[in-house]
Amino acid sequence: MPRVAVVTDSNSGITVEEGRRLGVAVVPMPVLIDGKIYYEGVDLTQEEFYQRQLAGADLATSQPAPGDVIAVWNRVLEDHDELVYIPMSAGLSASCTTAQMLAENFDGRVQVADNRRISVTQHCSVLDALAMVRAGMDAAQIRQALEEQGDDACIYISVDTLKYLRKGGRVTGVEAMAGTMLNIKPVLEIRGEKLTPVGKVRGMRAARKLMLQKVREDIQGRLKTLWDSGHLAVKMACSQVPDALREEWRAEIHAAFPEMERIEGEPLTLSIACHTGPGALGVGAVRV
Repeated sequence: MPRVAVVTDSNSGITVEEGRRLGVAVVPMPVLIDGKIYYEGVDLTQEEFYQRQLAGADLATSQPAPGDVIAVWNRVLEDHDELVYIPMSAGLSASCTTAQMLAENFDGRVQVADNRRISVTQHCSVLDALAMVRAGMDAAQIRQALEEQGDDACIYISVDTLKYLRKGGRVTGVEAMAGTMLNIKPVLEIRGEKLTPVGKVRGMRAARKLMLQKVREDIQGRLKTLWDSGHLAVKMACSQVPDALREEWRAEIHAAFPEMERIEGEPLTLSIACHTGPGALGVGAVRV
């Protein structure tokens, strides 16, 4: 058994069960639904979440309880000398900062990596960390590498409805009403520690075009060296969309980036879905 373990949270898109298959311990993120706590991928599936969301339930995500995080670490450290913990970006949740404080009591055996990612790109960080373990790197070296590579990624998302951005305070009621009347679709970027609007267009087709344009600008700009050297992959994401739309989006991405043999994707995690709602589409690029 490797002496270094990899631990993440379910914001990576990796469930507890999937983590077992990968050899990764996963801290499930709590989701509050009408005041009751559920845990992503444990007693709350994506389908159940969206059913409750569409029914008008009061939804919110929260950081894991410190005791829950410590319990996972202690269990892992029974069989490993040290671990690297990869939570969601510190800029999007206090869970990373809390974990960094908790790690101070583990005499260096726990290394918390803030590589400023979430969802698809965070998932890639976990796979990178596993490869580094196999290469013989220790937890501190893995943490440092992940943090140095944190910005080697981008994600763009557009939502089908402004309703949930309004609920989360991302847009005002007036903006949401006007946007709905005019079929305005915002395009949001998740990069580093921020969720930032980068454009507004009419209709989802125009939003899809803008997202692809933004990814192309990144790979021809700040990510060009990685792209030219073959160390960048284009990924897709979505939240509760029909199968036909998901495959149409995959084909559209592939047409925009024919250099990629295959466009892989996965659902947006619930911490993002609380703000986007169902029907959101995303695309991004990440170091591989």
